[in-house]
Formats: sequence, structure tokens, C-alpha cells
Amino acid sequence: MTTNPHAPVPSPALPSAPPPGPTPAPPPAPSHTAPGERAHRGTRTLPARLWRGRPDDPRWARPAFLGLLLATAVLYLWNLSASGYANSFYSAAVQAGSQSWKAMFFGSLDAGNAITVDKPPAALWPMALSVRLFGLNSWAVLAPQVLMGVATVGVLHAAVRRRFSPAAGLIAGAVLALTPVAALMFRFNNPDALLALLMTVTVYCVLRALEHGRTKWLVWAGVAVGLAFLAKTLQAFLILPPLAVLYAVCAPVRLRKRFGQLALSGLAVIVAGGWWVAIVELWPASSRPYIGGSQNNSFLELTFGYNGLGRINGEETGSVGGGGGGGGGGGMQWGETGLGRMFNSEVGSQISWLLPAALILLVGGTLHTWKGRRTDTVRSAFVAWGSALLMTAAVFSFMAGIFHQYYTVALAPYIAALIGMGATVLWEERAKWWASALLGVAVAGTAWWGYVLLGRTPDYLPWLRWAVLVGGLVGALGLLLVARLGRQLALAAVVLSLAASMAGPVAYTLSTVNSAHTGSIVTAGPASAGGMGGGPGGGGPGGVQPPGQNGQAQNGQAQNGQQPPTGGQNGGGTGRPPGQGSQQGQQGQQGQQGALPGGRTAERGGMGGGGGGMGGLLDGAQVSAKAKKLLETDAEEYTWAAAAIGSQNAASYQLATGDPVMAIGGFNGSDPSPTLAQFKQYVEDGKVHYFISGGGMGGGMAGDSGTSSKISSWVADTFEKVTVGSATFYDLTQPKS
Repeated sequence: MTTNPHAPVPSPALPSAPPPGPTPAPPPAPSHTAPGERAHRGTRTLPARLWRGRPDDPRWARPAFLGLLLATAVLYLWNLSASGYANSFYSAAVQAGSQSWKAMFFGSLDAGNAITVDKPPAALWPMALSVRLFGLNSWAVLAPQVLMGVATVGVLHAAVRRRFSPAAGLIAGAVLALTPVAALMFRFNNPDALLALLMTVTVYCVLRALEHGRTKWLVWAGVAVGLAFLAKTLQAFLILPPLAVLYAVCAPVRLRKRFGQLALSGLAVIVAGGWWVAIVELWPASSRPYIGGSQNNSFLELTFGYNGLGRINGEETGSVGGGGGGGGGGGMQWGETGLGRMFNSEVGSQISWLLPAALILLVGGTLHTWKGRRTDTVRSAFVAWGSALLMTAAVFSFMAGIFHQYYTVALAPYIAALIGMGATVLWEERAKWWASALLGVAVAGTAWWGYVLLGRTPDYLPWLRWAVLVGGLVGALGLLLVARLGRQLALAAVVLSLAASMAGPVAYTLSTVNSAHTGSIVTAGPASAGGMGGGPGGGGPGGVQPPGQNGQAQNGQAQNGQQPPTGGQNGGGTGRPPGQGSQQGQQGQQGQQGALPGGRTAERGGMGGGGGGMGGLLDGAQVSAKAKKLLETDAEEYTWAAAAIGSQNAASYQLATGDPVMAIGGFNGSDPSPTLAQFKQYVEDGKVHYFISGGGMGGGMAGDSGTSSKISSWVADTFEKVTVGSATFYDLTQPKS
């Protein structure tokens, strides 16, 4: 029987005077252990405790939870190596970190420590350690991300289970695991996987602190936020304001102590996230790599500029451009902004399947707990997950700067928690008309929205949208009348409602795990889902496949299948070594334009062809066997086997050869590093062997007078050209005669 958390607490009777004589022993403390198990609690072995779980749990609860974790791991590991090195930008940094501890600490793109990635390095560390242990391969790079996904499901289950039923925790965990964008990013090597895990841990720790007002849990929440900052800087702080206000209002301790605890938690954030920042800022710039993405070699500038306020207002110095400003719905490169952004044709299929239901259930949970005490932990759970969802979604909806669909993985744990909590709470209250009505409306709304989303990919399982709509409406009707139905019919309504609600996201998730995803911009679901970047491959079938991988790219997604012939060309293609053929799908054949989000295009070009323009910026270059052999010759005698404009272009060659390749200008080719004078000194000192033509934005982002353009021009005027197939190199040891 479920107790009512809002029932008034009876006033205790006044104690009578104790009888004369010795004080009797106090009664034993009440135990929550189920009868018949108390005698075995102290002797139960660890495997038995892991399998059985809480003594008061139903027997099916812990096996079902372990089964959920196992199923999540199997799902996310399925077809994992098809993505090769996924985002070669981060894979090159992982490779560098596996070769150099200094590169690992700073997050350098190469073991020569020329320049870092444009993020702090925490997300790279687990992958770099994995590659150190198991060697450079797709599984070593991506398996740590899978483990983060499984851990996120486990933490979310634990957070929901503590205040609600085992069923609520299982529903929340399953919804998270089957969210399309979660299945994408927990199998991809961007920092978002670690960020989602740490944000979930943060909410869990805050909820634990709210139970008894214990300082240690609030401090651990601060540590999680600090570590999340080292994964993706200021995005980690989005949920801090609502969680801090929640604790200040609802914690079961005195107000003065609450503020003291929040101050300690803030200190924990500073220590956990600031130690690395302090070291980097105090380290002599001459003996550390340049901070990629910054214009002044400062991580603080990167944090508050390109990765901070620039993402909000669109003023990102050195970027490929911002988005539409304001809430008027206007959009440019990065899609339309406004309240409907999370539901539009570019983002909706990634995350919004259950978003309307989550908002409805948030309202239902709030109504259910409205009259509770200030310290009501059930209400606090709804407020914590709900405010985290609303705050993050609001920022994503109105940010005018760089925005990609996969950012929305941060919303997945919040939506899943609200679904698990709200569905089970309203089900327990189903005898009340408002509870059954909200359940019915949530299911009907989810079915209708699933019908709309599936209609955006009409060639993908065309029958499914009608099944979802009809099944959802029938299930919703059953929930509306659940108080009048018998047990079997009520159970049938629940099963039908769950099936209709989850059919769409499950279908898109299965499509995601059965496809490869490479390059800088990736999306979940079938090939025609997600308008920005031209489909799930995002900006073309780019990236680098490790040796032994082959596939076929369709609509920006590489898929297992017949291997097309390759010509060993270097032209903004797949970035695969020889034998790793790919075919362009919707992105078009070689020589066509590269798609920009929002429909804009940019010519693939650059000096000497190959890897230039947006193709080289987002996806790197294809490395032929002859080019690989050329760069590997005497590479051990140089700090960098080669230098290339743009990080993706450099990463392609670095991953193919295993030797450091300098990324001139960082990701976009627009960072002022190295300067022309510095590069001339590197060449004079014999530290760089070859210069690879093309790549990045061809110097265009910095203008004709930009550092990358100056270096390119100087190299072309000074050194001998070496042509390998369609790729052009300059031997920096052979000046023109």
C-alpha cells in the first residue's frame, strides 16, 4: 500500500512521567526490511545484494534494472565500429593524448602540441586512456562513450527510484536509452555524452541533499558541475540557477545553513572546474599549445567568447557565422530561433517525441504535490527535473550562435525523468478524474506528435505513423475511462499507450544504431531526418575510418554495405584511407557544394583543391595510400610530419599516418596560430616536413590577410610542389630553385 506523502502528521501525545526505578532500554529502531529477510541482511553476499536490491523492493525490480542496463549496453554497442573514428577532430586529439601526456592534459590536436581543440579536455581523457590501453581503433575511441550512456541510465534510474516506484525508475531509464539523440551521442566522440552524464549526476546529488539537508551531497553536486564545465564550459551552468533556488527554498534546514551550504557547493564548482583553468592560464604560453578557438591564446576568452556569450548572441569571432537573432523566429546558418525550435523540422525528430508529454506530466505532478510541505521531496523532484528541462530548452531555443541538433541530448535525461515520475504518480491517482484526464491527454498528444514527426520522413516505415496515431488515440480513450474499466482492460490500455508513445522514438533509435555517423555535424534517425547539415551524416559523409572499416554513405550517413571503388583522391570526401570507400548521397558527388545548416552552401575549394571549403572544415580529406606513404617517410625526424589548414583536414592525415600533423588556424583555419613568423621559424628549425594544400576555410574566415592565407601564400611561393594523385603537397625541405 502506498502512503500519502502529503497526509498531515498527527501531533504526538505528551509523554507521561517515567516510573521510578532504572530507565528501560529504548525500543529497537524501526526497520524497513521486509519480514523474513531481516535475519539474512547481515549475511547476504555482495552478488546477492546486487541481484536482489533493496530488501523492500519487489523481486522483479533489481533483475529488471540490471536487464535495462544490459539491454542499453547491447543496443549502444551494436554496429559501433561502423562509425570509424566518428568525429576525426576529437579522435585526432584522443590519438595525440595516447601518445603524449602533455597533449592529453591540454587537449592538444597533435602530439607536437601545436594547438588544442576548442573545448576543455575532460571528455577526451577517458577516450585517450582507453586508446593507451587498447590501441587506436574505433572501439577504443567510442566504447567509453557507450559506458557513459549506460551510467547515465543507471544514475537516472537511481534518482527517480529513490522518491518513486521501481516502475518509475525503469520507465525513466528506458525512455532515456531509447531517445534517438541519446542513441546517437552515447555512440559518438563529442563532449556531449560526458556532459549529459554529469548533469544527471548533479540533479541526483541535489535531490539527495534535499532529503535531509546534508552538505556532502550538495558539495558533490558542485563537483559534478565543475567537471561538466571541463567537458563543455558554460553549458554546464545552465541548470545551476533553478537548482540553487530550489535548494534555498525547499531544503529541510535553517535558512542560514542553506546559504552556507550553497556557498560551499559553489566553492566546489570553482575547485573542480577551476584547477585546470588556473594551470593553463598560469602556464607560460611559449611552452604550451595554443588555445584553439580563441583569438588571444586565452582559455578564459574562449570560455566567455566563442564558447560562451558568442553562442547566445551569435557574435563568435573566428566562427563560420551565427544564427538568427531574437525571438522573432528568424534564422540564418544555424536554424530558426524561437519557442518552436525544439519542435521544428531540423530538431524535432531528435528529442521532441515525448517533450509534450513531459510538459503535461510536469503540470500533473505539480498539481499533485501543490499542497505539500515546503520540504516535500516529491515536489522537489518534479521542480528539479522540470526546471532543468525548461531552462536548458529555453537557452537552446533562443541562442543565436552556433547550434547543432545533437546538443539536445542534454534534455534527454530531464524528459525521461518527468515521464517516469509523472506517469506513475498519475497512475496511482487514476481514480481522480483530473489524473486520468491528464494521462489521456498526454498519450493522445504524444500519438499526434509522433504522427507529425513520422510524416516528415514519409518513405521511412510509412505505415508506422498511422499505427501510432490510431493506437495512441485508443489507448488515450482507455486511460480516460480507466476508473470504469476492469483490470485486464486497464492493463491493455496501458500497454497500448506505451507502445504507441514509444514506437516512433524506438524506430528512429534503431535506425540510428544501424547507421554510421561521421563528421562534425551528425543527426539521429533515418537519412532524411534533420534538415541541418544534410541528413544524419551532417554535412556529408566525412570523418576517417580506421583500417579495416568499409561502408557506404547515403545522405550523409555511412552504412555497412558494398564498398564502392576509391580513387585515392583528396577532395573533401570521406576522409577514409584507401580501401575505405564511400559514396556521397544527398550531399552530391565530388565537386558539388557542401551544405550549411539552414540551406546555405559553400563551395568545396581551397588552395590546390582537396579538403577545402566547408567540406574540409566539417569532414576532412580522403587520404590515399601514396599520400600516406609520402608523409610517413622520415616522419620520426620531424616534430610534425605535415601542416594543414583546419583541424579536420589535419586530423584526417594524422589518423591515417599516426604521426603528428599541425592544424594551422585550428578548427576553422581562422585562429591566429601559428603566425607566419612562427611557422617560418618551425620550417627553418626543421620541425615540419610537408605542407598539405587546401583545408579549412582556405583562409577565407580570416580574410585574405589572415594567418592561414599568409602561410599558404608563402609556402606556394617558396617551396616545391609535390602532387600525389589529386592531392597537392609542398616539401618544406626543398625550396624552389
